[in-house]
Amino acid sequence: MNSFEERIGHVVQLLNDSKDVSAFTGAGISTESGISDFRSKGGVWDRFRIVTYQEFIASHDSRVEYWRMKKELFHEIKGARPNKAHMALAELEQAGKLNCLITQNIDGLHQDGGSLNVIEIHGTNRKAVCLDCGKLWPIEEIQERLEAGDLAPSCNECQGFIKPATISFGQSMPKAEMIRAFQCVVQCDLLLMIGSSLQVEPAASIPREAHKTGSNLVYINRTETPTDHLADVLFNEDAGEVLSSIVERLRDN
Repeated sequence: MNSFEERIGHVVQLLNDSKDVSAFTGAGISTESGISDFRSKGGVWDRFRIVTYQEFIASHDSRVEYWRMKKELFHEIKGARPNKAHMALAELEQAGKLNCLITQNIDGLHQDGGSLNVIEIHGTNRKAVCLDCGKLWPIEEIQERLEAGDLAPSCNECQGFIKPATISFGQSMPKAEMIRAFQCVVQCDLLLMIGSSLQVEPAASIPREAHKTGSNLVYINRTETPTDHLADVLFNEDAGEVLSSIVERLRDN
């Protein structure tokens, strides 16, 4: 493996040579902001049982269990702030070096960091939605109901089930966002893959699709992924360190 500085230089060269750059981010980019990822020890899946969409629809007890998890995670997400990685991606966009940012994350930190063209393929935790009539609420309003003892909130207009505007296991992916995401991926000539274990489909297929169409791939991930062998440049360092170093080098060019 080349040195850190050599790999940074390689990525800067790729960015300068590329005409269409996309980024794809997962939970690993937000751990530096204090948000738990899913698979690590002590992460979300280690602390809570995952309730599928089908269970949520079918069972009051499952809805109670689901909302208990969301209630406990609320303050962790609410108190999080963008880190160096989020800010660096926003700066790349502002500099005209990043055209499209696809994220699996539901925390909204990319937007807080200044990114504008963000495609949230797993939805957003900042809103809740009635699954029947589509009414939307700020998630803070539903948190107030949970803390007041409403264990499984329902819509005050149609009595439908309320759920965060996120995609759960077993729930259909948002069609419009997925179409936009794959359009970005197949037309880019460089893809930055940051902080995803690439274990969950269809998101895991995004780097493979980029590779098929001839894109260069840069992987920035603390742990190995099933497609590390596709990467032109591979980092196992923190995303904040890597991306801020790339941006600093670009500024110096």
